[in-house]
Amino acid sequence: MAEQHSFKQSLTLFDGTMVVAGSMIGSGIFIVSADIIRNVGSASWLIAVWVLTGIMTLVAAVSYGELSGMFPKAGGQYVYLREAYSPLMGFLYGWSFFSVIQTATIAAVGVAFSKFLSYLVPELGNNYFLFDAGIVKVYSGQLVSIAIIVLLTFINSRGIKEGKIIQIFFTTTKLLALFLLIVFGYFLVKDSFFTQNFSSGFNAMQDLGVTGENGLLQPSGWKSIGGTALLGGIAAAMVGSIFSSDAWNNVTFIAGEIKNPKRNIGLSLFFGTLIVTVIYIFTNLMYLNVMPINELAFPTDDRVAVAAANKIFPQFGTIAIAVLIMVSTFGCNNGLILAGARVYYTMAKDGLFFKKVGNLNNAGVPQVALWVQCIIASIWSLSGKYGQLLDMISFVVVLFYMLTIAGIFILRKKRPDADRPYKAFGYPVLPFIYFIMGITFCILLIIYKPQYTWPGFIIVLIGIPLYYLAIARNKRGKEEMIINNNQ
Repeated sequence: MAEQHSFKQSLTLFDGTMVVAGSMIGSGIFIVSADIIRNVGSASWLIAVWVLTGIMTLVAAVSYGELSGMFPKAGGQYVYLREAYSPLMGFLYGWSFFSVIQTATIAAVGVAFSKFLSYLVPELGNNYFLFDAGIVKVYSGQLVSIAIIVLLTFINSRGIKEGKIIQIFFTTTKLLALFLLIVFGYFLVKDSFFTQNFSSGFNAMQDLGVTGENGLLQPSGWKSIGGTALLGGIAAAMVGSIFSSDAWNNVTFIAGEIKNPKRNIGLSLFFGTLIVTVIYIFTNLMYLNVMPINELAFPTDDRVAVAAANKIFPQFGTIAIAVLIMVSTFGCNNGLILAGARVYYTMAKDGLFFKKVGNLNNAGVPQVALWVQCIIASIWSLSGKYGQLLDMISFVVVLFYMLTIAGIFILRKKRPDADRPYKAFGYPVLPFIYFIMGITFCILLIIYKPQYTWPGFIIVLIGIPLYYLAIARNKRGKEEMIINNNQ
């Protein structure tokens, strides 16, 4: 197969906005509100968690607009960290992105797809045991996740046009689905619980539940929380909301394929994150309208959206919602798979990844990078459950978001005269506030969920010796080349 040496700039502002919104809206908004309620226990705190997450996301997105304008090339955050700090910092992000951030997110979304597929076909769900492979127990939902990842990888290996068509179709479909769910949840529901749910104000409660004999989570009794326990509850709750609002930066990874990237990347970041943030808040207000707190906290398999649809529609309507949610997760994974491979491509060009990953096929896409990503994401699909993946991902994601935002301050000092088509909105106040919020979140997560956050951090640190091994390998390669040329 012939190789192409540069990306095709074929994506418009609308396409970029669809990548942002489509990558953000996956499985989270349909699932994680149950876990948030279990951790904070009040309608007011539920909305506060989503608003706080939305503010963090918007601040980060408009701040990234400055960086995307300065470095309008494939690789996005990897390039920003490399330029602001050092090649080592860029590599640590790229390594973490490859090993945890992107690949585990792809896996988590794939597993979530099977959650909703099991509503229609129980035998294809995450609770349907198939066999014991020794290292892991294999469930049918995990194989469904792998099948989806492989299919989308194949489609995206055929060119950006195919991936773009899927992204636009599935993103518009999921936006319509959420809009209809919100509207119907306000106007068709027979009994409204809105006033009842908000009557407790900001009195925080917690009920993490117990696993029943049927393997499903059941209530164990609410208890009041405050002080440090409340801070821990908020941090644990934000794991889900941050995961649901993540992947907005995926559009920066495909900068080399966007028309007029200096303008359109920054705008697509703003429009995409704003649209999704507003939709998320109204979706949760709808949940609070159709269900009491107790039901919202413990729906079957955490399928909050399906439980809400049961209140709004007859049975056929609920099935339709489950199908539309599957469409949403399918489209989300397409955006993640499409964008992620561009980071490994750029790393390979810098000599910090396998050389073949830095090649484009005749369709102008990094085919090898796509399939390497597919393999790792498939392994993650077999490794753990949805919630465990969320904890690992959220900590590492926010850690690097903080470092990238701090990079804006560093680059203002290092390169004061650099071309900046956009400047970070609210600089220096808003980026600084994001940094403080991010570091607070990470510290609280280390304290209250160490069993999953520490493994994520250790994976980041493993990247340090790997970087120096890559440098040593490149040095040997150059020396051998010089010797061969002299001979």
